[in-house]
Parts: sequence; C-alpha cells; structure tokens
Amino acid sequence: MNITNRAIINFLKEKNFSAGFIDTLKIKYRSLICPFIDLLERVKPGDKVGDIGCGNGQFLLLVSEFAQPSYLFGIEIFDRLINNARKLFEGASGCPSEFMVYDGKTFPEKLQEMDIVFLIDVIHHVPVVQQEDFFKNLSAKLKPGARLIIKDINGASPLVLFNKLHDFIFSREIGHELSLAKTTSLLESNNFSILEQKKRRMYVYPHFTIVAEKK
Repeated sequence: MNITNRAIINFLKEKNFSAGFIDTLKIKYRSLICPFIDLLERVKPGDKVGDIGCGNGQFLLLVSEFAQPSYLFGIEIFDRLINNARKLFEGASGCPSEFMVYDGKTFPEKLQEMDIVFLIDVIHHVPVVQQEDFFKNLSAKLKPGARLIIKDINGASPLVLFNKLHDFIFSREIGHELSLAKTTSLLESNNFSILEQKKRRMYVYPHFTIVAEKK
C-alpha cells in the first residue's frame, strides 16, 4: 500500500475519539512532524509488533490499518495513556492487541515474543544515568533476530533546542537527547547489530532512525 500522511490523518480523524485536547491533537496530527510512514514500512506481513512507550496507541493503530501484523503489544508508564490506547482500539477490526502499564525499567516477558519492536521518541525521556541500563535490560528481553527500530531526536543537531521547547510545553520536562553516534554505540555494546541508520528533518525537528537486530 502506498501510505501518505493525508491517508494517515484522514484515518485518525474518522475515529470518534476524545482524550483531552492535547492528546487528541497528538493522535490525529503527529505524523506531520514524525516520520511514521518510514516506520510503518518496516513492518513485515505476519510480524508480532511491540511498541515501548506506546503513548495513546496511535502508532500501533496505524500498524494495524496500514501494515499486516499478526499481533500488537504496547507498553507505557502512564495509566492515562494506556487507557486512551485501549479506548482508541475499541471497535478496531485489526489483529489482536494488548496494552500494559510498566515501570519504565522492568520490561515484560511478552517482549520476547516480538519480531519487531519500536522505540519512538522514548530514549530522550529516559534519565541520562539510566540510559545504558535501559539498553542492557532491553537487549536481555529481546529474542535473537528480533528487529529494533529506534526513532528519536538527534542530540547532536542545534535544532534539538526546538524539541526541548516542545517537550517543556507539552510534557513539562527537558529531554536528554542522544546523538545518532552515541545511540549506535550503546546498541553495539549491548549485543545489537546495526542494519541501517539515517537522519531526517521534518520542519524544525532533527530526527534519526536506527534499524538494529538482536544478535
């Protein structure tokens, strides 16, 4: 399928769903500033798909609609967002899905079943002193051959300031953005092979994407 941002936005706008003003805006229009199309194209038919830090469940709903997964599993540290995700999926005719609250440190055993796992703008919300353990613990949970897709903000770009302002306005926190090189290094030191890496700017947001595989 030829996925477009217009198709994504139209699909999400058709959902009769309200999660508060800010969360609803994020659900419907985030694809304008985040490269969802590139991420969706990473899913292979029949994949079991995990999303760490799944937020309101928007990305997994798009996976269900625009890819051909066999199972969807989202985890998030906020009860409110998990409740939003479950409501967003009500009446969805896609594949089986499950959402779970977790503590941000202890990854659930269910991740061992996933063929592909996404981390979309999650790492820069992890405190600096915990980032290395985050990758170590994640590596221990994924099965050999599992693909890990990281999309985050490039801390090496001067445009990172716009994301810091974004996070301060919407989340009341200042992010801990890593560079592409530092993230790659953390992956390689925790039993991942790097298959692909790329940079892309959307408006003022300097993104990078890394495709890795658990050894």
